[in-house]
Amino acid sequence: MRQVLRTVCAAFVLGVAASAGADDLAARIRVETQAIEQELIRTRRAFHQHPELSNREVETGREIARRLRALGLSVRAPVAGTGVVAELAGALPGPLVAWRADIDALPIEERVDVPYRSASPGVMHACGHDVHITVGLGAAEVLSRLRDRLAGRVRFIFQPAEEGPPAGEPGGAPLMIAEGVLADPVPAAIFGLHVMPTRRAGEVGVRSGGIMAAADRFTIRVHGRATHGSTPHDGIDTVWVAAQVVTALQGVVSRENDARRPLVVSVGSLHAGNRFNIVAGEAVLEGTVRTLDEATHAAARERISRVLDGVCKAHRATCELDYEEINPVTNNPAPLAVPSFEALRRGLGAGAVQDAEPIMAAEDFAHYGRHVPAFYFFLGVGNPEKGLTSYVHTATFQPDEAAIATGVEAACLLLTGAVELPAPKASR
Repeated sequence: MRQVLRTVCAAFVLGVAASAGADDLAARIRVETQAIEQELIRTRRAFHQHPELSNREVETGREIARRLRALGLSVRAPVAGTGVVAELAGALPGPLVAWRADIDALPIEERVDVPYRSASPGVMHACGHDVHITVGLGAAEVLSRLRDRLAGRVRFIFQPAEEGPPAGEPGGAPLMIAEGVLADPVPAAIFGLHVMPTRRAGEVGVRSGGIMAAADRFTIRVHGRATHGSTPHDGIDTVWVAAQVVTALQGVVSRENDARRPLVVSVGSLHAGNRFNIVAGEAVLEGTVRTLDEATHAAARERISRVLDGVCKAHRATCELDYEEINPVTNNPAPLAVPSFEALRRGLGAGAVQDAEPIMAAEDFAHYGRHVPAFYFFLGVGNPEKGLTSYVHTATFQPDEAAIATGVEAACLLLTGAVELPAPKASR
């Protein structure tokens, strides 16, 4: 993997920096994007008005496939239940690169008063995946107009269930990968983005290294012995033990972890007991662990398990730990990130491309990065002057639609900058 990445990224640098036509190509991308900008906004509003939850994106997938077929792309659908994969072949020889967009919505009742507000009660594109869909479709249309300049192929991956499939169902990036979206052949690189309302529309945020965190989920069950509230000495109080567990877990963060490497351990729920005068015999805690590097991520589970075991033994309780690794770190390896920065700066302008701080939210795009070189960035969609500042996953989130064109340009710049990359020789 490391050797492939070095070879891939060296070619990327040469392709972007040495190509005499790079500036002309960027200009053509901008002209073609501007020509369809109003249609892109209408497209985003159509998807926004008809959101569908994870693994239920049936009509969303059908509409994406219809639009891609209309552009002349080779389309495979459905994939992983409701997903879509399409390929665009350029006129020139070259490798295969990929672009990923997620397509699911959230179970949130929209509180934005616009004509195209969600028509599905209790469901909303509150994470901006309607923008992600539109950027992917827009990039496919622009590049289809530029086939004469496109070397190689672009694989567009429209993925369901990024927010997580329903309990008991497979889904998301792992299922897409299992169904072959990174095979036959393996892409030389994969790219993607996420809307970011804390950054202004027209800007993109880039970072080398961890840009979004790994996300784990844990459930702790503490078993004690119930008794009357007036005689706690006759029982084993799991509320007391659970409180000690919550406190002790923060010692993992502050006293066992290198402070230069972020680690978050949050207990989001604690349930115990059913009456005021009964000492609870069982308590259940649920929480999440977030990290930005693989070494910290790898150590977190053992540390939590050890602390939990010690606290429970000290108070005569027994405990169980269920620990699930949901997403790895979304990591931008420097050999790919640096030339990606340059491709964006050349096309968007240096002022539009800014350093981004990492965030502790997670993204299942990270799973692709465990198989092929990957680059992920933030697309600014905020506009304080218009009052568009609400964060994602809120009922009032609303992006500045001027950002869609920026996203399409950015996608096309990366994909056409990357087309001179050699394809990996070995499949995974």
